[in-house]
Amino acid sequence: MEREIIKHTKSLCPECKSVIDAVVYAEGGKVWIEKECPSHGRFKDVYWSDYELYKRVLRYDYMGSGLENPRTEATRECPYNCGICDLHKTYTVLGIIDVTNRCNLNCPICFAHAGAVGYVYEPTREQIRAMLENLRANRPVPTHAIQFSGGEPTVREDLPELVRMARELGFRHIEVNTNGLMLAKSLDYCRELVEAGVDTFYLQFDGTKPKAYEAARGRDLLPVKEKALEHLRKAGCRSVVLVPTLVRGVNDDQIGEIIEFAYRNRDIVRCVNFQPVSITGRIDYSKREQMRITIPDLIHLAEEQTGGRIKADDWYPVPTVVPIARVAARFMGRGFPEFSCHPHCGMATYIIPTWRGYKPITAFADVDGLLDALDAAVGLENKDEAKKMLKEAIKKNVSKGFLFRYLLPVLWKGEYEALRRLHYKMIMIGSMHFMDPYNFDVDRVQRCIIHYATPDGRIIPFCSYNSIHRPLVERKFSMTLEEWRASRA
Repeated sequence: MEREIIKHTKSLCPECKSVIDAVVYAEGGKVWIEKECPSHGRFKDVYWSDYELYKRVLRYDYMGSGLENPRTEATRECPYNCGICDLHKTYTVLGIIDVTNRCNLNCPICFAHAGAVGYVYEPTREQIRAMLENLRANRPVPTHAIQFSGGEPTVREDLPELVRMARELGFRHIEVNTNGLMLAKSLDYCRELVEAGVDTFYLQFDGTKPKAYEAARGRDLLPVKEKALEHLRKAGCRSVVLVPTLVRGVNDDQIGEIIEFAYRNRDIVRCVNFQPVSITGRIDYSKREQMRITIPDLIHLAEEQTGGRIKADDWYPVPTVVPIARVAARFMGRGFPEFSCHPHCGMATYIIPTWRGYKPITAFADVDGLLDALDAAVGLENKDEAKKMLKEAIKKNVSKGFLFRYLLPVLWKGEYEALRRLHYKMIMIGSMHFMDPYNFDVDRVQRCIIHYATPDGRIIPFCSYNSIHRPLVERKFSMTLEEWRASRA
């Protein structure tokens, strides 16, 4: 096919990080982003590898409302105002706090550990409390979910205290992003974190074969992951997210096996969140092309490797769930988090256990029919009429099995516990493709819903933080390795 211009946007020069013009276009069945820096030349990268799928997801695009209390003003070109500024079109659904950049691994693909950068970034408990309070101060909807990340957060001895602090400040959902080494080492430590209030462990999980870990982490860590799951299970944990960093030629042949692993461990695994690798540092086009994998690649490989049990049409973009939040807000008279990120940031489906193995959610529900009813219900002034219409829509579009039992409490009551129970009956298979300077699109970053809180009082979107702001923030609030060692003596 001939080149078809989709849009003009702003991006970053991967070399100097200047904001430059970019064009997103379709050619050869794929979507590309191309840009040129006056100082460093032209750059081209694949944006989405399937143009038809790119167009399909636009049907599920819901724009967010933004923050009523942004922390900074847009005085420079985006993304250099981050804090969050008044240009941002969403609020924080998941907050992240890096509690350290120290780590007990030295992964070749990591950009966030002390050994790689030569300094230690480790906010004090007082700074972390202030960051948590800042996230909770968001309006119109305070941040309800927090993830403690790093580095490796479990190397901090006071992590259980930080978890308790987050719970005291009103966070409903608390995650720990971990490589699992400490969890595999100590059952007692797992119990301590669960009892402190960790809801979900976000477990690095790159595959079911040693080669994935040897390439991405430097050594085979599969036995460590299995031991971590065993300990978490014994500790009473019921929610683990497996997080494979997906790299073409490294573990893209294990997608189906990872899904099967999750299904076998469905008593504890709630989700598999595939993350196509973000490419940092200077790397030429041919090398990027070898590594680069996008969400459509994952979706088609999943269909192939599951024998067609999960088809491309079973996946929906993240904003698909926005009407559910709006209906709940309509019935309850209060705001609920809206996952109104850009529709090309992430996609997901659910698999549901049956006596013959798992089936995708589309086997139990006409998702599009249900979405149409939800959209219509939001516009009705009379709540009773809206509830009646939704009840009829659910009868028509949803099977009378457990989805009917568990979906209604979420819509009727808007209870977090009802949503939690719903997820205990399913496994989410999803993907978030975080951007890097090569495929950076300002349109996407302005709709980011995953934000870092920083010690200087700012709240920064995920992709702009990791592409630009991370080293600036960390250096400002860090100490040298020698200073850190001396402080521990």
